[in-house]
Amino acid sequence: MPEFGLLGRSLKHSFSQTYFTQKFHNLELPDYRYELFELATMNELPALLARHPDLQGLNVTIPYKEQVWPFLNEVAPSAARVGAVNVIEFRADGQLIGHNTDYIGFRDSVRSFLPKGPLAEVRALVLGSGGASKAVEVALKELGIGYWVVSRNPLGAGLTYDELTPHLLQEHRLIINTTPLGTFPAVEECPPIPYEALTSQHYLYDLIYNPRETEFMQRGQARGAHTKNGFEMLCLQAEAAWEIWNG
Repeated sequence: MPEFGLLGRSLKHSFSQTYFTQKFHNLELPDYRYELFELATMNELPALLARHPDLQGLNVTIPYKEQVWPFLNEVAPSAARVGAVNVIEFRADGQLIGHNTDYIGFRDSVRSFLPKGPLAEVRALVLGSGGASKAVEVALKELGIGYWVVSRNPLGAGLTYDELTPHLLQEHRLIINTTPLGTFPAVEECPPIPYEALTSQHYLYDLIYNPRETEFMQRGQARGAHTKNGFEMLCLQAEAAWEIWNG
């Protein structure tokens, strides 16, 4: 019985199982299963693999996207570029290969969100410098979009939120929230940016998909900005994972 699953520490709010269970139903694959595997530490992975010999693919979520590396035989260029693994491919010879489809999901989703025209003319602000922001950065580089990373404690050439002036917002029409601020149940939270500087020329992309409209998005909408949540990105990265597993 072909089996797939998600590795993480706390998976109560995961969307992956619902997504793939519905996908298997649509594809008329009644024997396929998608399970949630909550691990206290990554060291439990070998025992998990031994208990589930029918595994043919895994997704990986926080906090294990980097911790899983030592357990892999190889890391694909996509994961090496991002510095994180969110998909594990099980090869026929028993080799485990790490991939990253998060950046593919964001890249394709944001490309359809932005107005038609040269992407090189768009500049972006990436709010947050955690693991999710790395996938966003790789996607923006691939699309040729220049950006600044904004965080409380920036590394290198990043900006702090205090340095985010209304003028800077006017120069950067694409603003991407990669932080968890605003995720259910703390839906009243949002990144501390000068929302009063937003206009109908701005595009606000929030990687959060629960709630459907975050405080970040609502404040943008109040100023006429275009908004999009992370649900399509989630679906696109899942589809890219499915292609890898069936490659």
